[in-house]
Amino acid sequence: MQKRNKFFFLNISIVIAIFLIDRASKLYVINLFEDLNSQQIFLTSFLNLYLIWNEGIAFGLLSFENNEIYDAITFSIILINLVIIYILFKVKDFRRYFFLIILGGSLGNLFDRLIYNAVPDFIDFHLGHFHWFIFNPADIFISLGIICLILDEIFFKNRSND
Repeated sequence: MQKRNKFFFLNISIVIAIFLIDRASKLYVINLFEDLNSQQIFLTSFLNLYLIWNEGIAFGLLSFENNEIYDAITFSIILINLVIIYILFKVKDFRRYFFLIILGGSLGNLFDRLIYNAVPDFIDFHLGHFHWFIFNPADIFISLGIICLILDEIFFKNRSND
């Protein structure tokens, strides 16, 4: 029983740590931009901070002015989080950590959707005049978890079937 409690505490700690990293970075940047009265901070030749409020899903996709669509997307994100929590109870191997990373990031963005009705995105990575989508730390964690699941499926899952 004690091993189970330690395992549960580790899982919750990962999700909370990712959530808090995301929240702290977003609050820092929001306050920074309020203090500077600026829209953009140039950090390097390829990285800027540029605060936007994303009302869509990943990378600003599905941004609409319609509240019903926003609410439907938010409800879908809640359902996806519940599915991830269900999967966490079923997965017993290291893939559990990938789902925990995804959940932590997703809860960070969900929190913003519920509190601000938008998600603050501010990392602007670019090469010359080509700008990638503006994103935030939660998006990084979600993407990292998904990439790890995909790599696991490609490189390790197929080997066990041979």
